[in-house]
Amino acid sequence: MATIPSLLHSTLSIHFPFSHSPFSSPSLNNHATVLFPVKASGAAVLVEKSEAENVNRLKTTYTQKIIPLLMEEFSYTNKHQVPKIEKIVVNCGIGEAAQNAKGLEAAMNDLAKITGQRPIKTRARASVATFKIREGQPLGIAATLRGSTMYSFLDRVVNLGLPRTRDFQGVNPNSFDGHGNYSIGVKDQSVFPEIRYDAVGKPRGMDICIVTTANTDQESQRLLALMGMPFREGGGSAITVRKKKLKSHHFDAKSKGKGVRK
Repeated sequence: MATIPSLLHSTLSIHFPFSHSPFSSPSLNNHATVLFPVKASGAAVLVEKSEAENVNRLKTTYTQKIIPLLMEEFSYTNKHQVPKIEKIVVNCGIGEAAQNAKGLEAAMNDLAKITGQRPIKTRARASVATFKIREGQPLGIAATLRGSTMYSFLDRVVNLGLPRTRDFQGVNPNSFDGHGNYSIGVKDQSVFPEIRYDAVGKPRGMDICIVTTANTDQESQRLLALMGMPFREGGGSAITVRKKKLKSHHFDAKSKGKGVRK
């Protein structure tokens, strides 16, 4: 793979145009600039300090820097062959809030603050008596992001949401679906600065699905890595082999001799 040595050890700069930044100190007045050393599986983080104040900095970085790198790395003959992010789908299950109108409205308001777009209600297609679900009952909320809203949301997920996650060690690089699409699970929405931690009653998570035009998972992973996605080093989580649980008759001395003929 073709890499640029000068960009491998770059730092990520996050600029907060407000005084209540989670990383800002009381001595700063109105602006705070935070530098994060980024190490994401050898990928180059292309967002520089001078671009921190740019609203659409991730989209600009993709057009000016990422496209030439991918064309050289994968030997594309046309820039339209370069994979790009088509849309981002954010969905959240509301659970008990389905029976509570205020809880449903609160969940929709929180997701609207995070994504910058009003979500829609996802309803049940069929009735399931076992789970007490009726046809047409709201079961969750979802928002499909495109364009500038999509790039802005991905920028905040990579640079704000994921670094604020407790015990964060990187996202799983094995969460691709085989067609270039990537999914992330967020356990708590309070990692985003738009959500007040003290105002959250029950922690509510959400799923983020990034749909790309890449033909393979390798191209999609490289695209997201150049955008700053912090993939976990070492190829993902280790597979734990579960031991077979022994029942009581395995330890009973009498049961061992039942099948033995004298």
